[in-house]
Amino acid sequence: MRLHRLIAILLLVESRGKMKANDLALALETSIRSIYRDIDVLAEAGIPLLSTPGPNGGISLMEGYTVNLNQLHGEDVINLYLTGMGIYTGGHTHSGLKLKTTLLKLEKTLPASYQTDIQKAQRRFYFDDTPWWTERLEIPCLESIRTAVWRSQKLQIEYHKMNGEVTCRKLQPYGLVVKKEEWYLIAYCEVVEQIRTFKCERIASTQLLEEEYVIPQDFSLEEHWKQQGQAFKQSCKEEEVYPIVIRMDKRREASLHGVEIMNRLEEGDQITLIVNMYSYKSACTNVWGMLGQSEIVEPLELRQYVKEQVNLLHRIYN
Repeated sequence: MRLHRLIAILLLVESRGKMKANDLALALETSIRSIYRDIDVLAEAGIPLLSTPGPNGGISLMEGYTVNLNQLHGEDVINLYLTGMGIYTGGHTHSGLKLKTTLLKLEKTLPASYQTDIQKAQRRFYFDDTPWWTERLEIPCLESIRTAVWRSQKLQIEYHKMNGEVTCRKLQPYGLVVKKEEWYLIAYCEVVEQIRTFKCERIASTQLLEEEYVIPQDFSLEEHWKQQGQAFKQSCKEEEVYPIVIRMDKRREASLHGVEIMNRLEEGDQITLIVNMYSYKSACTNVWGMLGQSEIVEPLELRQYVKEQVNLLHRIYN
């Protein structure tokens, strides 16, 4: 949203004193032309922004002028940053209140012309991303985990594994990753002396420790997560392979979405595909979406299962 970008420009310029348009464009992932347009909008709104040319130039606020953004604390900025990334925090009561407080602080500092827009947006738009039939999973220790990551404090946690085993770990938090509304803590575990991934919903209790640690200079949270994700998917592929052979009209191939195709053979208007369904149980669940578009050729056990189910449906509805 452009309003978020305008706020971000004010935050960056006031906190750093002066910034070049190119640096602002890189930081906000937009074009230099868009930055200059935003500067014009802010200037028209009465904010005295100066653009100084030359090697030591840049965009800055007029000397002595402040938009009072210094009233925002570090936690406020983090809440804004997470929201800007699209990370949902409102489901956690404490985080939601912190974010609302931060936004109220910002609203008070913006020019009067923006107050009308904000009030109108609040009246006209409502975003509800809660599921229809299930409650959003609460993460009781999320605030302390985020605090540990932000302040680089060690954590003592009680962790519940999938098999029900409960373990105590002493961690050096390296970062938090949010994937599809699920939170993961990436941390160096002093027990096993390795970097591990912990699902935050399984952390039952936490204790912040006043102990220092240093994250390795060459550690990249994004790269680590991507590598772990690739390794996880590869291990799943190696351990969970259940190939099925399907035959279908070539024109209907586009109806296959999100399936892992292992091989493809084209014969005139027909195609034969080998698709990985990972297990017999998974295949029985997911094969129904293919029945109207294709024929299950192999394995025979799955073909027999489909035949029995179709006959059962025929008896019920005949």
